[in-house]
Amino acid sequence: MATEMNGKKVVPEAEHQRKAFGLAAHDSSGVLSSFAFSRRNNRDDDVTIKILYCGICHTDLHNIKNEWKNTIYPIVPGHEIVGEVSEVGSKVERFKVGDKVGVGCLVGSCRSCAGCTTGFENYCPLPILTYNSKDPEDGTVTYGGYSDMIVVNQDFVISMPENLPLDKAAPLLCAGITVYAPMKYHGLNVPGKHLGVVGLGGLGHVAVKFGKAFGMKVTVISSSPSKEKEAIERLGADAFLVSSNPEQMKAAIFSMDGIIDTVSASHSVPPLLALLKPNGKMIMVGLPEKPMEIPAFSLVLGAKMLAGSCIGGLKDTQEMIDFAGKHNLTADIELISADYVNKAIERLIKADVKYRFVIDIANTLKSNI
Repeated sequence: MATEMNGKKVVPEAEHQRKAFGLAAHDSSGVLSSFAFSRRNNRDDDVTIKILYCGICHTDLHNIKNEWKNTIYPIVPGHEIVGEVSEVGSKVERFKVGDKVGVGCLVGSCRSCAGCTTGFENYCPLPILTYNSKDPEDGTVTYGGYSDMIVVNQDFVISMPENLPLDKAAPLLCAGITVYAPMKYHGLNVPGKHLGVVGLGGLGHVAVKFGKAFGMKVTVISSSPSKEKEAIERLGADAFLVSSNPEQMKAAIFSMDGIIDTVSASHSVPPLLALLKPNGKMIMVGLPEKPMEIPAFSLVLGAKMLAGSCIGGLKDTQEMIDFAGKHNLTADIELISADYVNKAIERLIKADVKYRFVIDIANTLKSNI
């Protein structure tokens, strides 16, 4: 039976009419298995999407294992979604059936806060995340892209460029916007400037590509000397620093206009700040679990800035994907079948991927329920 919540009719998830299936974790083991569930009917301002591909983000790993202590089980992860429009509501004007589209980390927001009204829905205090979130419209839990279809408000759907292969473009909807937005807003997109990229993983390799597309000099900073050839010869970085090599780090002091730090493991930040020129900026996009220790002198001596950034708003996400289309910029991926996903999660824990797993949803996700 439907009930009332805050004056709105709340329809229990079981009452949704559209059958769907996907892969869900049911406990903190994080093991994913087949899961039958339902989606809402397409509203007037909704777009229904047949999911073709979905990237695997490290955030998915944190959530399925309840490492952030906020997981609602069962959980269907996935917020790097690309697919094809199968239905549009009567008020939808931007999309039509057959369009190639994407969905990132957000499927809703309050629409009225300072963030939402200025194009920064990603900082809304009441976001509706693509999965593991409560939808205030009907009180249901959102389910993500490790599934066959999804229904999303048109304002949270991204139009995909025709020239980009959808499987390789999928990770841009999270990894891409996560590095693009801070580069844009902190002036780290200016030709000729020197950008440092800390870490060469799913985020870092995309940051290198965006930096080069902006016309910047790009130096990769990594604790793994074995990644130098990959960074320079394959990804096009101009230089490579081994962060544990004191001679290399000393030689690069005061050389960079900005740094994007993508590393989520605990690491020392002051040696990285030393690489910045006066008035240089270091932007954190990784999420180390332990608090950082930042001596004031690391910032004061050189008037340096340490800031953070989290994904991006919808306008910026569309701008990012259009920029990627213009420059034929995609993520480096390993395309996997749905039945390989648990093995992929095990490999992700070991950082054994170059650089993003993407699930071939349309061709390999089969319901066995």
